[in-house]
Amino acid sequence: MFFLSLHISHWSLSAHFTVSGEKKEKKENIHSWPLPKTEWVLLRQRRDWNPSLLLPIVPPEETEVRMSVAPPSYCFVAFPPRAKDGLVVFGKNSARPRDEVQEVVYIAAADHEPESKVECTYISIDQVPRTHAIVISRPAWLWGAEMGANEHGVCIANEAISTREPAPENEALLGMDLVRLGLERGTTAKEAFEVIVSLLEEHGQGGNYYEDGNLCHTFQSAYLIVDREEAWVLETIGKHWAAEKITEGVKCICNQLSITSKIDAEHPELRSYAEGQGWWTADQEFNFSEVFSQADDHLGCCSGKDSLEKQEESITVQTMMNILRDKASGVCVDSDSFLTTASIVSVLPQEGSSPCIHYFTGTPDPSRSIFKPFIFVDDVKLVPKVQSPCFGEDDPAKKEPRFLEKPDRRHELYKAHEWARAVIESDQDQGHKLMETMLDLEKQGLEAMESILSSTDPMDPTEVADLFYDCVDTEIKFFK
Repeated sequence: MFFLSLHISHWSLSAHFTVSGEKKEKKENIHSWPLPKTEWVLLRQRRDWNPSLLLPIVPPEETEVRMSVAPPSYCFVAFPPRAKDGLVVFGKNSARPRDEVQEVVYIAAADHEPESKVECTYISIDQVPRTHAIVISRPAWLWGAEMGANEHGVCIANEAISTREPAPENEALLGMDLVRLGLERGTTAKEAFEVIVSLLEEHGQGGNYYEDGNLCHTFQSAYLIVDREEAWVLETIGKHWAAEKITEGVKCICNQLSITSKIDAEHPELRSYAEGQGWWTADQEFNFSEVFSQADDHLGCCSGKDSLEKQEESITVQTMMNILRDKASGVCVDSDSFLTTASIVSVLPQEGSSPCIHYFTGTPDPSRSIFKPFIFVDDVKLVPKVQSPCFGEDDPAKKEPRFLEKPDRRHELYKAHEWARAVIESDQDQGHKLMETMLDLEKQGLEAMESILSSTDPMDPTEVADLFYDCVDTEIKFFK
């Protein structure tokens, strides 16, 4: 993998790299970027360079900071009346390194012994007496989750964000660990939010966000936490945080800070911390994103926000899926560095007697994947075909030093999807027919779920216990 570092001054861009022992430099005049001279940005990671040709990049002496670019993921929520039929609609695209595998895992509710511990990705923390049933989509090498839901109708998604304060490299809780912990311990969005900030205060956040033994990629974290009645946007800087409550309209968060001066809850020392850093004075309005963003990042607009707000009709599950599949807008990421490796759409009826329905892809690129429904009931049938191999204590992610090897984490659905993707890319006619067949399968699932939501009769749990299992199994059979 080739890392290109950019030395940015006010009016020019200087790229330094080393190939086969020869240092090369290219300067190009560009528009004014108001970044400090000592700031470096990891701009690009190319797949088409041979990493064996590359030597370590040595930045100029004045360089003090080297930062990874936060992957451009997008999270969405829409409330009635913008969302249709009294439904709250939630969605996320998870942009991650291109070769990373995500698995979909159901974990049943459980009781735990007093004083027991739970082993997260890097550290162990105290376990609670009872954890809720959850279904999550996660990078297969870690403990936490990029996104998921619990049996009480709470959905959480995480965003890696870059801020003016670099995230620590020391191993603590990952933002993705906090997603899972919030789902396991919160019965409402507010309760899950309180769980996350409490654990953040106690344990902090830090550690490598990627399965990469060559470079530590660290980020701050933002969260979209949603239930049937409200959503909380939580954005964090180390242990400090601000939160905004959402009960109407639409909201999108991405890899930039979004909270401004409308702050409904905050860390008690947030403002004094900002003042102590020299980033804010008490005679100014406190605008969270202005205070903590890098340079003028807070002036940018998430492309996902435009995609959601321009919808003229009521937002449905299908609308959200279409937004997540939109490559032209940038919401569906497919770049040299990153790929949308998994997606979720959830529908949360505000009428509490109706079930919440969660649609997962379990495969990369939603424009070439199908969303499969999951409903929480007792005795949910497990789906090993969308779960990655388990390497136990021999997993390179658990050994120190970490990530010296990268095992094959592909599950059966992922491998079948690789075959389908190859067909789509190599044979236009056959690929088009295959996608038509798969989207028709998805449509049938959507229609069946709409019937459940519109029915006045109680849902029979036994009829949906193997719902996600059957959908995954059918998809694989179609590919074969």
